[in-house]
Amino acid sequence: MWTYYPDLLATPVPRYTSYPTAADFGELPANAYREALESAHGNVSLYLHIPFCEQICFYCGCNTGRANRQHRLASYLDALHTEIATVAALLPVDARVRRISFGGGSPNAIAPADMLGILDALSLHFHLDAPILSTELDPRTMSQDWADAIGQAGFDMASLGVQTFAAHCQKAIGRVQDEDLILRSVDWLREAGVGSINFDLMYGLPGQSEDDLLDSLQRTRALGADRIALFGYAHVPHIVPRQRAIPASQLPDQEARFAMADLGYRYLCTHGYTPVGFDHFAKPGADPMAAAALAGTLRRNFQGFTDDQALNLIGLGASAISSFPGLLAQNEKNSGRYRMRASQGLLSAGRGIRRSAHDRYRGSVIEALLCHGRARIGARLMAQVRCEIAPFLERGLASFDKEWLTILPEGLPYARTIAALFDSHRAVSMRQFSSAV
Repeated sequence: MWTYYPDLLATPVPRYTSYPTAADFGELPANAYREALESAHGNVSLYLHIPFCEQICFYCGCNTGRANRQHRLASYLDALHTEIATVAALLPVDARVRRISFGGGSPNAIAPADMLGILDALSLHFHLDAPILSTELDPRTMSQDWADAIGQAGFDMASLGVQTFAAHCQKAIGRVQDEDLILRSVDWLREAGVGSINFDLMYGLPGQSEDDLLDSLQRTRALGADRIALFGYAHVPHIVPRQRAIPASQLPDQEARFAMADLGYRYLCTHGYTPVGFDHFAKPGADPMAAAALAGTLRRNFQGFTDDQALNLIGLGASAISSFPGLLAQNEKNSGRYRMRASQGLLSAGRGIRRSAHDRYRGSVIEALLCHGRARIGARLMAQVRCEIAPFLERGLASFDKEWLTILPEGLPYARTIAALFDSHRAVSMRQFSSAV
């Protein structure tokens, strides 16, 4: 079992799906995003954001709204099609799309024909090179028609938003879905030829006990999930107003959250799953994420841990973030303003941050620590964090030898806290981030 040190987990920290993080974004120079697109040679990955759900959950921090106004949804899709053409026209001729990911919101809040239409548009405007296809899905609104479309398009991976099987927790977070819905979705996806199915699960939910979490883990394993993302619920109602529907008094305290994270890690590691970083797990031999973790090629991007090696990730849709070696750029978050700009053939990425050589160096250290548990630290950088890293070294959570900082097995739950020591942008208020565990 891991040892709980509350003093080392007292400060909220980012999840570091990028460095610098989105909290550090500001206004970009007018042509920064355009210039990054024009320089995106080689392999490119695409992320398409669908900011709609048929039902809104209380816990969710995603940029999403109700899909109950057909005119607004149709207008959004029209703008997305225009943005696809606008962005593709700026890429170099040697840019090749090797991955396409749909996220949200819930991509299956739109009609299956609309999803296929988006793929047709991508094929028309981008140079697709047998891309890997993946999508997030809401089991509550999954349908046979959607499964048929997934099979027709040849999707490789799908991620189901499960969160928990405990009925009282589902009610508390506004996501009621019985096990039959999830089982039906899994069966449809398997029949459609999807080779890797991920379950998103959460701990630290209102009223959740260790027994509730264990039951969800056992059901997830029985349903044959190839990959599991086990996240700690981030309660930040000052940033996500819909979370005010969840009383803070019903949430497990930090020590209870720590025990749940420990339980989840031990259960999955002893029941056929390979740990991937600090909060993902995958079946060895059945999922490429496990292979990447074992081969040391695991990376981290805005979708979390990934085996994607592309240096250029282009986000399409409202709030989508694009990542290039020297730039992070985010599309307009407000759906209405996004539609207005994109429909006119204008690039909508106005916020972000240029990544200096200094940022890229620190980002590589943070990514290596989170993905591989070790990173090579230069003498100057180590001198800057020596005092802060000392408690982790003294308590056997990490070791430092010949420029290599290693997070030891006992220190895994402290990985994000250790990585945050190398974040030179930490002057930004940490109130907007979640608990480290």
